[in-house]
Amino acid sequence: MKAFRVAGAAAAAAAALLLGAQGSNAQQNVRTATSWPGGVHLEQFAQGFSKQADALTGGKVKFQIFPAGTIGSPLKITEAVQKKVAPAGHTWPGYDWGIDKAGAIFGGYVGSPPAEALLHWIYAGGGIELWKQWRLEKFGVVGMPCGSHSDEIHMHSRKPVRTLDDLKGLKLRTSGAWAEVATTLGASTVILPGGEVYPALERGVVDAIEWGTPGINLPLGFHKVAKYIILPGVHQPGAVQECLFDKALWDGFDAVTRTQIEAAAKQATIESWMNVNVMDVDALEKLKAEGVEFIRVDQSYIDGVAKATREWEDKYIAADGGWFKKVVEHQRAFMTRWKPAGTYRSEFK
Repeated sequence: MKAFRVAGAAAAAAAALLLGAQGSNAQQNVRTATSWPGGVHLEQFAQGFSKQADALTGGKVKFQIFPAGTIGSPLKITEAVQKKVAPAGHTWPGYDWGIDKAGAIFGGYVGSPPAEALLHWIYAGGGIELWKQWRLEKFGVVGMPCGSHSDEIHMHSRKPVRTLDDLKGLKLRTSGAWAEVATTLGASTVILPGGEVYPALERGVVDAIEWGTPGINLPLGFHKVAKYIILPGVHQPGAVQECLFDKALWDGFDAVTRTQIEAAAKQATIESWMNVNVMDVDALEKLKAEGVEFIRVDQSYIDGVAKATREWEDKYIAADGGWFKKVVEHQRAFMTRWKPAGTYRSEFK
């Protein structure tokens, strides 16, 4: 009888361990609001992160990606996570520039380093540590890089733009820092979420728009309603998207799961960077084949934008200080460190 009792106790203990293991491995579905109505931003960046997280956590955590407008405002994903409307989000930190302009510096803006240098600053130059601290201190959420791409098309435009004089009076859909800098140069800027960009250009509500890279823009058809593509993308030499998490949700993950999710975000960033770069090369050829007219702005335009951007930065460094000053100066210091790359790397010459 005693043997049966011991065997029974052992079986009960084993069952308890099994149940505990099953409980710890239970799938967790996380509703994730996004800024993206569809296309590459949704499929490559947001869903790309979700697939990586699914793989690296062994299916333990599944981020359910919802298109723009399904959960909260597309331009206010941070607010949706703060208010627990959604426990997670995928967005671009520059959309929060109206609350704290440091968001534009992290996400890529008119004054950004070239795209590769931007990623090096983030992952090897201390940028990601600042990013996480900024999100937690200013917004009370956990944030990290979660997707990236290189230079955007400067504009799809109904009108040719070659000089700063051509920019004056131009009705331009944009966002982030460029919305302010372009205004100082005479443009009339409008901020619209992704789903409203094409209709605004098609109906002539705006003269020109900026949205993404050639590969991102091609399937959206902007070139079908605007004859000119304006290059180079001085307003956005590179961009980095972001994953956001409710602090309580994040703290509820064990240390291993948090590490896996961070690895998924980094993997999604690097993979999207490479995939979109290749998409862009192919897309440029397709755009040329469709008879779009490419215009490269004059050097005086590029120099004028750089000057106006530096003045914009210095104005807010003096007026706001805080995180904006800290991040801009940190990034500038890194670019001084990065400058010698041009002496030995052929692609930077």
